[in-house]
Amino acid sequence: MPNPLLLMSLLIALSPVPAVAAAQLTDLESRWLQAGQPVIAFARAQGLPIDIIVQPQDAPGAVPLALGYEGGRCKLVLSLRGNAQADSVLQGVPAARQGLMMEAMMAHEIGHCQRYAQGDWHAVPRGFVEPPGRQRGKLTPLAQELRETRREEAYADLVALAWMHERHLGQYPDVLAWMRGVRAGGDGAGGGAGRDAGGSHATQAWLALADGEGAFNVADGAASPFEQAQVLWRKGLSGDK
Repeated sequence: MPNPLLLMSLLIALSPVPAVAAAQLTDLESRWLQAGQPVIAFARAQGLPIDIIVQPQDAPGAVPLALGYEGGRCKLVLSLRGNAQADSVLQGVPAARQGLMMEAMMAHEIGHCQRYAQGDWHAVPRGFVEPPGRQRGKLTPLAQELRETRREEAYADLVALAWMHERHLGQYPDVLAWMRGVRAGGDGAGGGAGRDAGGSHATQAWLALADGEGAFNVADGAASPFEQAQVLWRKGLSGDK
């Protein structure tokens, strides 16, 4: 998670992108923002406090899209200029489908925002009890940090998939396959890596739960992507060590 206060940044209101701000954006930045606009609009309608920050300086090696939390607000940070990762994360994805993956990555970060805003960061769902051997204090500090980060990444992945399942059902298998490839390859779909089974971004066990037509229950139109993700996330927690 970047600290936005350390960034020399361009703050974008997005809804829609202001003409003056848009004139300062690159074509790639505009594509990301437009692809993510439905996600941002939904999140703001849910009351999530979101600022969009575009780094105007080159950011080689930075995560292309990341989320920070400062002063009670989520800071969605785009770092695309001079950054090879901005291309590599979509490597192999046909141009016509890249917008879908950008949208999924935006939804992933909104999952993080929701957890921060609700005060649930690194907390298990209410009523969930860790087995005695896996409770806090039974793990080394590093193992504890890896597990908590992995769980947050899993939740955000599931929010992204629930969003895509509801709004792009025909393309859902493509998005899920892409996300599996990203996680297996060690790159971050919205923040980081974790190739091994216990890595901080190794969410494969949760992605397996998201396969199949019945993965997300969309029969109840009132169920938000956050609520739908919570169901599968909780199932995955039971087997997470």
